[in-house]
Amino acid sequence: MAEFDLYYWPAPFRGQFIRAILAFAGKRWIEHDAGEIGEIMGAEPREQPVPFMGPPVLVDKSNDFALAEMPAIALYLGDCLNLIPGNPQTRAMTAKVTNDANDVLDEITLDGGREMWTQEKWEEFLPRLKRWMAIWEVTGKRHGLEADRGFLLGTGEAGVADVVTATLWSTMGERFASIAQMLDETAPCTAALVQRMQNDARLAALQQQAREDYGDSYCGGEIERSLRAVVG
Repeated sequence: MAEFDLYYWPAPFRGQFIRAILAFAGKRWIEHDAGEIGEIMGAEPREQPVPFMGPPVLVDKSNDFALAEMPAIALYLGDCLNLIPGNPQTRAMTAKVTNDANDVLDEITLDGGREMWTQEKWEEFLPRLKRWMAIWEVTGKRHGLEADRGFLLGTGEAGVADVVTATLWSTMGERFASIAQMLDETAPCTAALVQRMQNDARLAALQQQAREDYGDSYCGGEIERSLRAVVG
């Protein structure tokens, strides 16, 4: 029996982080379709399971608890499913990594498509994208991450920060080969961690399911079309 309800569009973008954490923990969930998402989005805040503007929304049926916003859901699941090993410092760093990932999503979609990519804008953005990759690389190396072993925060076991890292860069890199190559060159230890995590049977199965369900889709809409036009 599924323990969670997930409301997110049929795309791998922000919702894929929640799917990955649940899959890595061996949990089952029910995906709700666009019609159901539209229904609860259009409801008055007092009638929503949790007051929110846009998905993802997760409902933990066992605790009768609903939550919105990807970073908040990721930390909640990390606490509930014992996927934030270590101490308060590790939890704080997990929150930092998750919020960084959310920021990258905002930047790669120009704040959710408020404007569209042009080649000039993309060329100006590339140094910043490389800087994001370097931030992941330095974070991992400070905690002992190496090209062939280790986890992002040096806990000795994979946690939410590693699942988030793998989901961010593998989902993007699988759909945009030049970004995957850039990660290999700019952040080789991070790229190796992503590959090790994606070799996990649970995450590999989720990745395959995403391919079957969403094809090459990333974030959808006009913003994805403009992104594909400049990334190549």
